[in-house]
Amino acid sequence: MRRRNFLMLAGGGIVLAATASAGAFVATRSPEAALRPWTVAGSSLYGEPRLRALSFAILAPNPHNRQPWLVDLSVDDEISLYVDTERLLPQTDPFNRQITIGLGCFLELLRMAAAEDGYRAEIEAFPLGHDDAALDTRPVARVQFQRDSSVPRDTLFAHVFERRSLKELYDLSRPVPDSALQALRHAAVNGTVAGTTGDPAEVQALRDLTIRALDIEIDNPVTYGESVDLFRLGKAEIEANPDGIDFGGPMFDTIAALGLFTRDAARDPAGLIFAEGRSVVSANARTAMAHVWLVSSGNSRIDQINAGRDWVRVNLAATGLQLGVHPLSQALQEFADMAGPYAEAHRRLAPDGGTVQMLARLGYAAPVGPSPRWPIEAKVISG
Repeated sequence: MRRRNFLMLAGGGIVLAATASAGAFVATRSPEAALRPWTVAGSSLYGEPRLRALSFAILAPNPHNRQPWLVDLSVDDEISLYVDTERLLPQTDPFNRQITIGLGCFLELLRMAAAEDGYRAEIEAFPLGHDDAALDTRPVARVQFQRDSSVPRDTLFAHVFERRSLKELYDLSRPVPDSALQALRHAAVNGTVAGTTGDPAEVQALRDLTIRALDIEIDNPVTYGESVDLFRLGKAEIEANPDGIDFGGPMFDTIAALGLFTRDAARDPAGLIFAEGRSVVSANARTAMAHVWLVSSGNSRIDQINAGRDWVRVNLAATGLQLGVHPLSQALQEFADMAGPYAEAHRRLAPDGGTVQMLARLGYAAPVGPSPRWPIEAKVISG
């Protein structure tokens, strides 16, 4: 579901938050505290180099906006990254592959931010080993900070504040140029291969595949319920828990307060909210004007971390091109009902073997605001 497109239907009509004081109401609906990490990243609040780098790393894309990172700063000039095992997605991500990709995105932004300040961030992934079946309490990475004025800066870092997952209807009159697709392919430098297509027939086939996969996830009460449990309905819920799937703004605050949009209503397959939600996500997928995906040769935890590092690079490269990116990786999920789309995605996108780690649609739409974030202080477990 996409909050900006979602039409809440009740009693046959559209619920509108329209009153004489609508302007003042709208002005108070922004979850300012939940969005503050975007405005203070890199500011004077963070004089210590590791904290300054972390202030950017927490802006990384991650599945369902779970923000599953925890950091230990107890050792000088070092960051130990852990996964918060309370923030996994056991139904749609049973082996924690997608969560690991999100942690890779975090590490790549951390590296870029450190370089901006003249520090080399040496990343050692899973220094105490790992389990390919499930993440655990062992460190995901150990990062050494070394002062090095010669460390090269990454040009993609310039786009950190504008990076989004753009989950809107794309402009069907604007094709994605081949030059942009080529730039995205070149953005992957950490061992994965980025593939792209703007061919109309291939794009249509991937539209169909992603919609079928979305339907499978939505029609399964357990996998869909995992998303619904993470809905944040209105400003108060977003401020209290600035993670998950946020539905904010004056319309959602109003209909949530009136009891017209609830988690129970969203779960009801016979209800209007459920039907409209399905309609919205399908409509968005149908406006894909191109697709991008990442393939790794294997599927180890290291492969997944590297896929995340390359994914955020692809996203930043697209941002620099004013190109929208919307991850649609449902067909890559490993739960049993998704076996058919999973096999088809790999036949299409990795015919020579390997694991498809990410799949997204591309296109053009008006920019949107950032997603809520927990502050650094909520993610430091020591130091």
